[in-house]
Amino acid sequence: MKPAEQFLNKKLHKAAKKEVTRFKTIWISDLHLGTSGCQAAKLLEFLRATESETLYLVGDIIDGWQLKRRWYWDQTHNNVVQTVLKKAKKGTNVIFVPGNHDESVRQFIDLNFGGIQIRDELVHTTAEGKRLLVLHGDRFDGVIACAKWLAYVGDNLYTVILKFNQVFNNWRARAGLPYWSLSQYLKLKVKNAVSYITQFEDALAEEARRKGLDGVICGHIHKPEIRDINGILYCNDGDWVESLSALVEEPDGKLRLVTWHDVVQHGHPVFEQTGVETDVAAIAG
Repeated sequence: MKPAEQFLNKKLHKAAKKEVTRFKTIWISDLHLGTSGCQAAKLLEFLRATESETLYLVGDIIDGWQLKRRWYWDQTHNNVVQTVLKKAKKGTNVIFVPGNHDESVRQFIDLNFGGIQIRDELVHTTAEGKRLLVLHGDRFDGVIACAKWLAYVGDNLYTVILKFNQVFNNWRARAGLPYWSLSQYLKLKVKNAVSYITQFEDALAEEARRKGLDGVICGHIHKPEIRDINGILYCNDGDWVESLSALVEEPDGKLRLVTWHDVVQHGHPVFEQTGVETDVAAIAG
């Protein structure tokens, strides 16, 4: 066994020995298994450190777009899949809502595989009685709906940015500096990107309103968020490429955003819904 693998196994064994954090419901999305950008080792630690009655996989779990271009799949990615299957076997209600990167799975909508239910979208009712639409969100993305080729170009550009981030942040780590995300910086600073995100969020909120629901839970844009949009609760669970975040429901129905660091390092959630908005600035780096 290679030294790096021995180090990873020790870390995973140590995480497995920690006390498990229990939630009523967990939503994760945009894992992008099958890419070098997927933080599979940390995702595995998170999955092993948490339990829930229901686990939602809200799209882009396996990145079919990238796998078609270049095969990338190591043992840690296998371990993530096996851990989810094990959760389903042991009684966790696992629901997979495919996204655009794993859109081939949509041909199996309403079927069950290995204890995992595949659904296009559905309504989740919290312990507080809030009815929330759950879907990936890609069909409300104007770029994908109107110019899919441009989405492929953007995906390639995002991959290049992530590779730069890996090299740059390796240097920052050696210098004792925290992680810094170029992609998040560009999203927050470029006017068109900010407008795109706002339009996406507004469109999802309006869809929930149209269906007579209290809110919506989605993924797709890799921006963890809980906020009120004109009386509709908008929740985005983030991703497992950079933010390493999940949306969780406590037994009392309260919704929180948590990160790998919160659960694995501290054993409790830090980012929580406080009235109208949740402060996720720290997640963006």
